[in-house]
Amino acid sequence: MSPPRALARLQFHAGFTLDDAVGVVGYYARLGASHLYASPILKARAGSTHGYDVVDCHEVNPEIGGEDALRRLVAALREHGMGLVVDIVPNHMGVGTGNAWWMDVLRNGRESRYAGYFDIEWTAPDPLIRGRVLLPILGAGYEETLQSGHLRLRRRGDTWMLGIYDDRLPLSPASVAGLGDDAVDEHDPSTETGRAKLHALIEKQHYRLAFWKLASDMVNYRRFFDINELAGLRIERTAVFEDTHKTIFRLYAEGLIDGVRCDHVDGLADPRRYCRQLRHRLETLRTQRPPSAPHDAAYLVVEKILAEDEDLRLDWRTDGTTGYEFMDQVSAVLHCQRGEAPLTELWRKLTGESADFGTQAVRARRQILVDSFESELDRTARALFTAARANVATRDVSLAAVRRVIVELLVHFPVYRTYAGGAGRDAIDEVFFARAVEGASRTLRLEDSDLLQLVSSWLGGVAPRSLPPGPVRRARERAIAVFQQATSPVAAKAVEDTAGYRYGRLLSRNEVGVDAGRMAMSIEDFHARCAMRADTLPHNLLATATHDHKRGEDLRARLAVLSEVSERWVVTAERWRVRHADFRQRADGRMAPSAGDELMLYQMLVGAWPLHLSPDDTDGVERFASRIAAWQRKALREAKRWTRWTSPNEPYEDACEDFLRAILSSDVAAEFAAFANYIATPGAANGLAQTVLRLTTPGVPDLYQGTDYWDFSLVDPDNRRPVDFLARASSLELAETPFEALTHWRDGAIKQAVIARLLATRREHPELFARGSYRALAAEGPASEHVLAFVREHRGQRLFIAVARHTAEWIAGSDAPVIGANHWEGTSLTLPDGRWMSVFGEGRVDGGAIEVASLFGELPVAAWLAQRAS
Repeated sequence: MSPPRALARLQFHAGFTLDDAVGVVGYYARLGASHLYASPILKARAGSTHGYDVVDCHEVNPEIGGEDALRRLVAALREHGMGLVVDIVPNHMGVGTGNAWWMDVLRNGRESRYAGYFDIEWTAPDPLIRGRVLLPILGAGYEETLQSGHLRLRRRGDTWMLGIYDDRLPLSPASVAGLGDDAVDEHDPSTETGRAKLHALIEKQHYRLAFWKLASDMVNYRRFFDINELAGLRIERTAVFEDTHKTIFRLYAEGLIDGVRCDHVDGLADPRRYCRQLRHRLETLRTQRPPSAPHDAAYLVVEKILAEDEDLRLDWRTDGTTGYEFMDQVSAVLHCQRGEAPLTELWRKLTGESADFGTQAVRARRQILVDSFESELDRTARALFTAARANVATRDVSLAAVRRVIVELLVHFPVYRTYAGGAGRDAIDEVFFARAVEGASRTLRLEDSDLLQLVSSWLGGVAPRSLPPGPVRRARERAIAVFQQATSPVAAKAVEDTAGYRYGRLLSRNEVGVDAGRMAMSIEDFHARCAMRADTLPHNLLATATHDHKRGEDLRARLAVLSEVSERWVVTAERWRVRHADFRQRADGRMAPSAGDELMLYQMLVGAWPLHLSPDDTDGVERFASRIAAWQRKALREAKRWTRWTSPNEPYEDACEDFLRAILSSDVAAEFAAFANYIATPGAANGLAQTVLRLTTPGVPDLYQGTDYWDFSLVDPDNRRPVDFLARASSLELAETPFEALTHWRDGAIKQAVIARLLATRREHPELFARGSYRALAAEGPASEHVLAFVREHRGQRLFIAVARHTAEWIAGSDAPVIGANHWEGTSLTLPDGRWMSVFGEGRVDGGAIEVASLFGELPVAAWLAQRAS
């Protein structure tokens, strides 16, 4: 069972528990998945819908059934010969009253046994915070909150607590020593004397309460991105590593789980050390696993965003990433480069914005540093300043100058992070850091140029290990760690969650891990990436949909068609802009929606329009409008131009929603439906091509819940809606071939049929997919650029795969994604010698030069398995 053949991802929460998953194990087994792939299963904050806010690392989440339910699920999996991979969160924990470790820190401060578990800066320069934890949890200023009575002394038995709204915070033992039975009345905030006493008591605590909006400027613990409720862990400390992984290790040793997916590995101080340490611990536990559990190596992948020219480090001893880079590549190869110029011109013309995506990303980084990461920036600058002051040769620098340099490096950093340590930067990191220095040198003031070079040397240009042991060396090592932990959250919030919502040239290219500035990828480049993966990380996870995606995989596949029909789209979008002018309204001094927001809305309407939705279906259109409205409001806030999460501009948001509902209630709604229908069939062809490539190129396919049918989901929480497993089980039971399902393609059963046939092939030939070579095949003839083909081979087993791309000129506006044989006329592929059987049907062909039409039939995808010589 190692490596997995295919993972089926499920999102667990109170509404879908581990016991609920027992009921779908049989379905996924029949579909062909080898493992379920679970969202985090440890105890999370009450009501969590995702599980990434773990509050107790020692308990399986009772809201999803607890450990008893986990054992029932695993028993069901083993009955079907399946395994379980779970998501773990080593970077952070959810903090609050549900986290006993965090509460102990608040009660006992630096003397808490858990004080070293969290990445807290106890030596902050602000005397009001120094030695304390800043808690930005107040809904208003401290004085106002105190006077309004939202802070009160509470007592439960012999335990004194600070009541804050509906929660309770611990009080330090020393501060409550001697409190008598009248203490609650004596500390009553409704009286001036009581407020003074209550304030004096609060001042004695190991935390400082603050207005939540001060978090960006003052918070003194590392957060997951800018989320105050998620505090960073010091996982680089062995005691913390062991304690936080204790239950995961036990579950693995007992044979209940078979692998892990590590969330946000770039947030850790030393990702390489962590991954190697994790692999080593899992390896040592293999001998303890029961005979009924697989004894192969644990499957281990990491969530890591890779730049276009960046590769995962092989010495981390992982099986690969979670597959965002594949999501980018398979999407890009289905886009048409010819659409770039017209779509770019449309965006620039309507918005008046000439900046490309790279420029937008730089601007967003600069804004994010001010809006969300002032405290992290300050912490990084002070770490470097300390390193400078530790050496008499570099003491003549100012904190302000160091800060200016850090800002420009972060703004121009080309990757999520580097991985320098005691040995300094390696050759790979040096390339990326040099780009950051080059970018910073263009925007930094001339007086700081020399300091830029010094900072570059402090951040790993000179290996700390080359320095003698002492304060200078320690300060350099700390500065490197702090800086590297700062680059990834800045990149994520600026690129994915800001620029990606501002730059709307083509939204199918605005996705996690994608450079929206790159429209397309050549077939040759795609083949090269697949061949490299086969050689280096053959078990890398391959994803096209995740719980974090911005748009569903088939929504993106449909929007990709706009790159093929760009001229038609330009005319249509411009016509809609004119036609809908009367629906816009002025809100907060500007027209709503802005031209950019309007153009992005049009893309979402035609991209997500349900395949069975008639514009005359009032209730159906209303449900669709509500989904789009939720996406729109989130997108507007993430863009941080006219509104944002921290300061919602509701008049602008409401005006945008009014516009949306107005255009969907008008006769123009039929035009949206018509255009969506026009690109639906080539979009479906793209969706099938994307599915086939995910299931057959080197790697382990990840099937996100619900995507075995068409996936037109939006950003979360829309992409985490309940899945109709009964409908899926029923259609799978019919055992239709993809050719048969083509007659009713709109219901998604054709996609399921393709998945089932290919997963069955993976089950029958596991070594072919786990270890098979990858060889590109080039088509010849007038339609050769419309074909992407390759062969997988291992010890006499061979699989031929071909997918059609850029099919809009043939099938746009048609009733089904059927490509007539006339379009392939004169185009052929040469199959290796032998007898080949269709995976999707009953056909057989002999190797040699074969007309492409004979390989595809009516489908836009083809899979042929070579018969083995008897």
